[in-house]
Amino acid sequence: MGLFSRLFGGKKDHQPVEVEPVEYKGFLIYQEPIAENGQYRIAGRITKQFAEELKSHRFIRSDVLAVKEDANELMLKKSQMFIDQMGDGIFG
Repeated sequence: MGLFSRLFGGKKDHQPVEVEPVEYKGFLIYQEPIAENGQYRIAGRITKQFAEELKSHRFIRSDVLAVKEDANELMLKKSQMFIDQMGDGIFG
């Protein structure tokens, strides 16, 4: 590994991680926190199947937490609240 790679992190292999969704009122919530500086940013996706079309909404918040499981739990709660408030309007 070269000096610049060690200093700046080099090229990282980001393998997609398969996330098991949580079903809520016909929506699927995917908890996908983003690792940042030793913490986790609240992030994920909300999807719903409409006839033959799968709609998706990417969800990234400014909140960061020290523990990944806490980030997942907060993302789930915020997503459920968003679904309760917006319903299918999430995709509009």
